[in-house]
Amino acid sequence: MSQRRGNPFFSWSFLRMMLGMPQLLKTWQVGDGREEKLAQKVLSTARKGDARDVIRVIDEFAWGESFLMNVGDEKGAILDAALANAAPRLILEIGTYCGYSALRMALAAPQARIVSLEFNAANKHVADRILAQAGVNDRVTVVHGVLGDEGKTVAALKHTFGFGPGSLEFAFIDHDKKHYMPDLMRIVQEGWLRKGSVVVADNVGFPGVPDYEAYMKSEEGKTWRTVTHNTLVEYQTTIKDRVLVSTYQGAA
Repeated sequence: MSQRRGNPFFSWSFLRMMLGMPQLLKTWQVGDGREEKLAQKVLSTARKGDARDVIRVIDEFAWGESFLMNVGDEKGAILDAALANAAPRLILEIGTYCGYSALRMALAAPQARIVSLEFNAANKHVADRILAQAGVNDRVTVVHGVLGDEGKTVAALKHTFGFGPGSLEFAFIDHDKKHYMPDLMRIVQEGWLRKGSVVVADNVGFPGVPDYEAYMKSEEGKTWRTVTHNTLVEYQTTIKDRVLVSTYQGAA
């Protein structure tokens, strides 16, 4: 996609998202219909049942038509590598958005069952269609919910999806930044992690999650071991970001 970097439409698209930040932080949609436009683009142009082709279409859309706040192609490779090393059988994603990272995870961990939580019902509708077009919806389930909803979603994960002590081998966190720490603590307190479970966190550098990063630094060599990847924000070549890949060492 390098030939699309610097596209002036992309520059406006990114600016449009930043100007719409108040709405974005409430609804987790930019507000100009780009998420639904993406779904229509995937359904009309990506080969059905070909997950790699769906990823290609999403990346091309994000580089050339409208910026998307998913993990992106560059940081997605970090996620892919973490999954290849962990070889998980059960994955929890917090923050589906349009389903891009869930799709990458389905390819990188073909033996895994993926449960992805999404706050916005419209985003879930977009993601469900994209995942079906890619042919991975038999292994990826998008749940409309959040961990901090007084136990409703936690109960569903336990009773419907089999989350229990030591069952969760991989988690990807990419949602509302103020909820990174509370949601990580819920996962730990539920006892779902086992020694060696991996948690990947996106956007730790931009827009930044200082409490999460400080926690991982304070727990380094104790309950967690973390590798920090310095990278760039998705679908642009200027703004720096960090992705944290943290391996659980067990309760202190």
